[in-house]
Amino acid sequence: MAYKISDSCISCGTCADACPVGAISQGETQYVIDEGACLDCGSCSGACPVGAISEG
Repeated sequence: MAYKISDSCISCGTCADACPVGAISQGETQYVIDEGACLDCGSCSGACPVGAISEG
């Protein structure tokens, strides 16, 4: 199951930099994860400074 970014996202971009396949991009109000491209590796979750990313 792909990871999800919650409303706690502060749009810092750390998660996008940590994603090995580029599945994370800036959305309208916060960063979003392309579920089809997500490898479920958890790199983004570990990199998020505010804990806004979890398995969804």
